[in-house]
Amino acid sequence: MYERILIPTDGSDVAEAAVDHALDLAEKYDAEVHALYVVDIDSVNYSLGTEQVDRLKQGRFDEMEELKEKADEATGTVAERGAERDVDVVEHVAGGRPHKVIADYAEDHEMDLIVMGSHGRAGVRRALLGSVTERTLRSTHVPVLVVDYLEED
Repeated sequence: MYERILIPTDGSDVAEAAVDHALDLAEKYDAEVHALYVVDIDSVNYSLGTEQVDRLKQGRFDEMEELKEKADEATGTVAERGAERDVDVVEHVAGGRPHKVIADYAEDHEMDLIVMGSHGRAGVRRALLGSVTERTLRSTHVPVLVVDYLEED
């Protein structure tokens, strides 16, 4: 049923909850998992200089150490947890508008399912879903499993 499962991750607790669900499915269906970290170029534009924004747009993430560390940690966590379950994980980092990058990646790599958290690192919840999750749902024809995360007080 599922051969390739996409997990967009930003390393947040919400994304981590989605990882558990995705790996359970991957293990059950012997599926390959793709961990995708998207650098939201629109949101970082305001805090970076022109040269750094140009690097991001060109996909030169290796030249930005802090960003590379965050991305590697987020996708690396998925890879480590996948290895514990004998699930193959492909790690990928891309820049752009997150919902568009996720939808395009899912289509380009023929994903069977996208598993993502109900809201991201920003922590601001809309009525039901985070804006990236909601926009992803509207941008793809690939089925999306949305995993809710309730923070403990």
